Amino acid sequence: MKQFQNPVHCVRIARDGLVYVCDRRNNRIQVFRKDGAFVTEYTLAPDTRGNGSVWDLDFSHDLGQKLSLRGRRREQPRLAAPPGRRKLLSKFARNGRYAGQLHWVHNMAVDSRGHVYTTEVDTAKRVQKFVFQGLFPVD
Repeated sequence: MKQFQNPVHCVRIARDGLVYVCDRRNNRIQVFRKDGAFVTEYTLAPDTRGNGSVWDLDFSHDLGQKLSLRGRRREQPRLAAPPGRRKLLSKFARNGRYAGQLHWVHNMAVDSRGHVYTTEVDTAKRVQKFVFQGLFPVD
C-alpha cells in the first residue's frame, strides 16, 4: 500500500462498515476496515495531473447503498455502482458558473431522498442542491 499524498480529501463510512478515503493526488479511493486494516484501493483517472481526480464521494441511502456519487474537480459528478464495480450509470450538470452548472466541485453529499448537495471553490464559491429525478443516460 502506498502512502497518502496531501490532501486526503474525504473519508466516508459505508453501511457495510468499510471506510472509504479519497486520496486526491494519487487518483484513488482506498478502503479500510474501522480498525485501520487495509482492504483494497481503486484508481480513477490515473493520468490526471496536478490536483488529482478523486475529490469527494458519498453513497446512496438505500439499504444496499447501490450507488456511489463521485466528484472530480472540473467534471460532472458521476453516479456509479459502488467503487470497485466501476460502472458509470449517470452524470449530471455541465461545467459553468450559472445556476445548475458546476465550476469547481469541492464537496458533495446525498440526502435520504437522493438529492445531491454540492459546494464549490475557486470563483464559484456556492452551495447548490440537485433534486434527484432518476438516472440520466450516459453520453
